[in-house]
Amino acid sequence: MSARGRFWIVSCFSLLVFVLGLALGQWQLGRAVQKLAMRDAIAENQARPQLDNEGFLAMLGTGELLYRRVKLTGRWLADATVFLDNRTMNKRVGFVVVTPLKLEPTGQVVLVQRGWVARNFVDRQALPNVANPSSVVQIEGMVSPPPSRHFDLGGGDDGRIRQNLDLKTYGDALGLGLAPISVQETGDMRDGLSRNWPQPNTGVDTHYGYAFQWFALSGLVALYYLWFQIVKRFRRNQA
Repeated sequence: MSARGRFWIVSCFSLLVFVLGLALGQWQLGRAVQKLAMRDAIAENQARPQLDNEGFLAMLGTGELLYRRVKLTGRWLADATVFLDNRTMNKRVGFVVVTPLKLEPTGQVVLVQRGWVARNFVDRQALPNVANPSSVVQIEGMVSPPPSRHFDLGGGDDGRIRQNLDLKTYGDALGLGLAPISVQETGDMRDGLSRNWPQPNTGVDTHYGYAFQWFALSGLVALYYLWFQIVKRFRRNQA
């Protein structure tokens, strides 16, 4: 292949990579703008007045309930408590305890992520003792998505100790009409559970990082092209 042919192939490929890097960088910046709007919406919802049972049920299913603060009254369905394994809090590994709460007086059931507790690493089947009052309780919390899924090799989604919890499957198995969201408990119930929940992460910084990488790739391609295809060729021609 002639030198001119190689020059045009390299030029076309460099231009393609340069434009692609710019386009993907712009796309990541657009995603960051969307996530910033999401973060602002979360902060706005968190700042709104706390909802009681009536307000919570009135907004259930509207799409405007996520990250609202709530104060709910109901009874624990203690026998349905599940311990989600390999969950970290304050850099420690243990269980996140989840229990359905049957709201008074309607009977609507909502899953509550009650908090974190250390596990027994000597006897891995031992369950921590968690207080489950039989009387009516009042909890404070924040409406949140269902517990996040962790990677597992299968077979860990049943029993009292589980790796993951599918809300619909769990509710159907127990015959509970579970609400399609959960509540992360935040109040101090003096029950030995830690509730230092991480703030919702929208991933804005990740998109900025990816945008920088794509723009850097475009800049690197441009510099290499200018040096090897323009400057060095010019010097050779001047020699």
